[in-house]
Amino acid sequence: MTYADTYSQPEAPDPVLAEERVLELARAHVPGVSRVTAVDESGGEARAYICDQSVVVKTQRPPRLRPRTSLRKEAFILEYLPSVAPLPLPELLGYGQEEDVEYLVMSRIPGLPLEQLTLPSAVRIAVLQELGATLRRIHEVDQEALWASELVPGDTDGPDLHRRVSAGFQAALAVLEADPQWPRNLDLRAVAESCIQSLPGETRPVTLHSNPGPEHCFVDPESNTFSGLIDFGDAYRSHPALDVRSWASLEDSRHMLVGYRALGPLPGGFEDVWRVGIVLTELRLAARGQRTPQEVKQTVEGLVAG
Repeated sequence: MTYADTYSQPEAPDPVLAEERVLELARAHVPGVSRVTAVDESGGEARAYICDQSVVVKTQRPPRLRPRTSLRKEAFILEYLPSVAPLPLPELLGYGQEEDVEYLVMSRIPGLPLEQLTLPSAVRIAVLQELGATLRRIHEVDQEALWASELVPGDTDGPDLHRRVSAGFQAALAVLEADPQWPRNLDLRAVAESCIQSLPGETRPVTLHSNPGPEHCFVDPESNTFSGLIDFGDAYRSHPALDVRSWASLEDSRHMLVGYRALGPLPGGFEDVWRVGIVLTELRLAARGQRTPQEVKQTVEGLVAG
């Protein structure tokens, strides 16, 4: 038994589009596109067709459609955010939904995902800190249009945060406590209760990226600098601290927090929510079989130690 996403139409066909069809979609928004140069399926829920090395046609994979995934939502976010703040995001060039496909057309962020690069430690840290600073700039834009769009689901107030976090812990613990191989020397329920009690009473929710980790953080390999953030298809609304974390490692998340904090003092309770988010992420990964009990214990103890 594992904790996993639910897909609404898992048996739907999932063909790779013919080049002619991809170019037809792209040319409706970028007339000069000439050929498909690569197909990237690393995203899981979406498939990305690279055209002329500079334009991306991103399509929703029908069998991987989740309630929280929306290309229409991503299109709105990519159109809105750069209109109110200079941010290193893909430029939205077009969006459409036809009988056979839902798609985005956007510019390609230069460089490669951080997860594909082996960088000197100091360079990697600088990239993660800039990623953290970028998240803060995103969180601090005026949220009214994003709320009014009704495209971004999630929390509306402080109590919603408590309910969201409590539900997340309950789902993960239901899996882990039913596993006879999970050791009992770490009281997961006590950890969860302590986390929930540490949450602040009220912080205005903002639009979150959802997973701003190494797979979505791009780096220019020539300058070894942060070049942009991609993939807002799973964006939702909640406490900003829940966005300042990587599923890859606690250390990555710490560096992102340093960059976030560099732009000014944090609101009260911010780091408490950040710690809760890290612990919940670790338990979710453990429930999916992606973290060992020893790794979870080490992370929890590391957070307690500061």
